[in-house]
Amino acid sequence: MSGKTNKLRKASEAFIAASNCYDVERVLSLFTSDAVIDDPSTGHCFDGRAGIRDYIERYFIGYRTRTRFLSMESLGDHRALVRVDFSGDFGHEIGLLKVSVNAEGMIVRIDADLE
Repeated sequence: MSGKTNKLRKASEAFIAASNCYDVERVLSLFTSDAVIDDPSTGHCFDGRAGIRDYIERYFIGYRTRTRFLSMESLGDHRALVRVDFSGDFGHEIGLLKVSVNAEGMIVRIDADLE
């Protein structure tokens, strides 16, 4: 596994673990201050740490979402497509997270979608 792929895998797994524990502060520590989560299934784009806090509190804690890592495909240039299994008060969905990290392995963007 290349260094870039390893950073992506580590960041993705850390995000899943922190969100499964509903640890908002730990989730936020994984993102750059100007990071973005764009999730069309919610109808919103979440900017910066305040937006990401809102996203986690509303859609992970609020719906008791649990996420399970299924697979990861490298997209090059510090980007990967992570396939996940979501379950919670909303039911069950398979999701896709296009995760982008910087050279230090901090998450700069997640584009989320459902399969």
